[in-house]
Amino acid sequence: MKSTHATLKFAGDDFFVATPPSGHALTLDFNGERSSAPGPLELLLVALGGCTGADVISILTKKREQVTDYRIEVHGERRDEHPKGFKKMEVKHILRGRGISEAAVKQAIELSVNKYCSVAGTLRPTVEIVSTFEIHEEQ
Repeated sequence: MKSTHATLKFAGDDFFVATPPSGHALTLDFNGERSSAPGPLELLLVALGGCTGADVISILTKKREQVTDYRIEVHGERRDEHPKGFKKMEVKHILRGRGISEAAVKQAIELSVNKYCSVAGTLRPTVEIVSTFEIHEEQ
């Protein structure tokens, strides 16, 4: 079993400075009104999008798909009751390129969400993850 370690230090005024295992510090803002830095739930959206996006682009590159632009939009729907975590996360993959295979994109997304993306694997027991995609042909 691989173990990782992060530390968070209270910096006052509803801020924490987090240092993940990579050592690259980031600020968290717990004052939702101010929104001077991301909060923990925002980072979950980014983590899911980044994890699955890295898998998808890697798989498509190995399949020699000609992707010229790739964007991921992640939308989270939260529960009404405390602790108000996410109940559903929608991940939309938007690709641009030349002759990108729809089947290849679909397979890459399925492999990521169901096999490779550890963030999706962590969230899946309590969060419904819905993935969609669009392919735009490059002129």
